[in-house]
Amino acid sequence: MRAFVTGGTGFIGGALVRALHSRGEEVVALARSAAGASALRGLGCTVVEGDLGSVRRETLAGCDTVFHVAALNRTGVPPWWRARMWETNLRGTERVLDAALAAGTSRIVHVSTVAVLGDTQGRVLDETAVGPRSEFLSLYDETKHAAHLAVAERAAAGAPVVTAMPAVVYGPADGTQLGVLLRKAMRGRLPAISFAELGICAVHVDDVVQGLLLACARGTTGEAYLLAGEQTTLGGLFEAAAAVAGRRPPRSVPAALVRLAVPFGPLLAPFGMPSNLREAIRASHGVTLWASDAKARAELGFAPRGLEQGLADLAARAARA
Repeated sequence: MRAFVTGGTGFIGGALVRALHSRGEEVVALARSAAGASALRGLGCTVVEGDLGSVRRETLAGCDTVFHVAALNRTGVPPWWRARMWETNLRGTERVLDAALAAGTSRIVHVSTVAVLGDTQGRVLDETAVGPRSEFLSLYDETKHAAHLAVAERAAAGAPVVTAMPAVVYGPADGTQLGVLLRKAMRGRLPAISFAELGICAVHVDDVVQGLLLACARGTTGEAYLLAGEQTTLGGLFEAAAAVAGRRPPRSVPAALVRLAVPFGPLLAPFGMPSNLREAIRASHGVTLWASDAKARAELGFAPRGLEQGLADLAARAARA
């Protein structure tokens, strides 16, 4: 198989590229920067330099499969960043799918997100809950929701696309704020966290990658599959991370103190606070993002590890690094 991957320099995309190479697959990867191109070549990829706007039919010539993983996620962004997120998450997705169709690609795997379900309000939802919405928790949520619907429209028109919807992803080599804070919690260096009550599902990055490969091999064209993992809360995730490392869990910062800290969000980010607290408060107060991966388990054979095992694996790999 010759696979084309967008987002190969990112957390999930990088893990996917490594998994494809371990299976002996040929990988062509998109890189926006010289540094990204160098990193991808180091992984054995054939590199196409450019952004999502540069993807054309010719770019995908000879590729059997397209994994569209790339997305942009920022909070508290200025107007020009908002336009960039729409350009990347919606129009970039449309361009990749249209190019894949024009190139005659036999399989497209689009990486959506559990966030397109919105606030599940304490319920555990499935893939059928995705539909038209007027309220969104964040701009990322809104742009990915629009992309999810655009992909569904193309699937209904005959595009050979399968959609995967990961939940909150954790694991080694995670450079996001979540990854940094989890490593701090495992070292006993995270005294407190905010928004501990936020309901999430947590899934190991290696299980997400396995889910993407299963969706490619076994998924039904036009269908979406939640790759949700274990239901918990943000506080529960950090408590479990500290426990597997034998550390004291971080305390939960009271909501009133979080609101008082809004003007200082960027300065407090290294200590466990989201950099844009005003948006984070709106997107997390009383919110749950709980979803069921029963369909992926039944139809794909998706079998994610439990949270305790996943965090223990993460702690072991961190200790060896």
